[in-house]
Amino acid sequence: MKTTNKLLLTVAALILSKTGFAQIQDSVTTKKVVAYAANKFPETRTFNFEFSGSGPYNFTSTLRGEALPAGRVTNWTQARASANINFIRSKHWILGTSFTYRLTSLTAALNEPVSGLTSSVNENFQYHNSALNLAYVSKLFDKTTIFSSNVSIDGSEKQFERVRGLFAATMLLKANATTKLGVGFVVNIDPSSQVPILPIFTYEHRFDNGLVADITLPRNIFIRKQVFRNGRITLGTELDRTSFYLYNLDKSGRTFEFNQVDLNNGLIYEHLVFNYLILTLKGGLKTSLSPRIFDRNQSYNDPIFQAKASPSGYFNVGISFNPFARKKR
Repeated sequence: MKTTNKLLLTVAALILSKTGFAQIQDSVTTKKVVAYAANKFPETRTFNFEFSGSGPYNFTSTLRGEALPAGRVTNWTQARASANINFIRSKHWILGTSFTYRLTSLTAALNEPVSGLTSSVNENFQYHNSALNLAYVSKLFDKTTIFSSNVSIDGSEKQFERVRGLFAATMLLKANATTKLGVGFVVNIDPSSQVPILPIFTYEHRFDNGLVADITLPRNIFIRKQVFRNGRITLGTELDRTSFYLYNLDKSGRTFEFNQVDLNNGLIYEHLVFNYLILTLKGGLKTSLSPRIFDRNQSYNDPIFQAKASPSGYFNVGISFNPFARKKR
């Protein structure tokens, strides 16, 4: 996941905390907020490791506006690791850092050879992102508001590539024992971003039967329920994103970026083991939305390569360390 999503997740978790920052005057409340974020999103936990893959799928594509023969992806797997460390957690401030590493393995080929073009791929692609994150809690129009920002740098195993900046603001509109509601926005300070300004909508509602509606747009729409003694099952849809840098695609010496947004529909099961370790299993149907390759220095909306992919089954296995897990349950 890129830093945009991680910041959005953090802001959403902050705004939906059970305390709603109504008693932010003591540092214990910020501790509870960090714990709440870790309970909701694996990406915000102290350490998180995942391995995912999908079944074979067909695709059609264009290169510089010209249609290519249909192709097929026969293998797609990804291993990812992330870490989140908070340096300062005071009355109003949370300062921390995050790191993400992804190794994506891809095997694909066009159904017909194309002269002058590499028509098959069997490669491993590495991507990393490091960020410094800052959150501040205040009042705006007498409503609790969280202002968040970060600066990040990403790259590949070859070199660092791009420095990005983000700013977000989210306002808590409603918070009671059953319902939490917040709205806001994220601003991407990145010329290659496909959405410079992204709205945020967060909603959580607890029903009498134990079901929980958990919505963070545009990231996920979930229905959750606690099961067994230490388990939680989730049904719904979430967005995921894969990107990495490409070199030597042509003789120009330019650096390109591959970007793909996936819509994952299915089931998620989480189970607490050994008090602080959370095992996560996911499975369902994945649809890749507009995979594309574009010049790193140009806009996402001006790709040289663009594809349409058919849906495929997917799985995800993860384990994360959450120091607050035992207390939350």
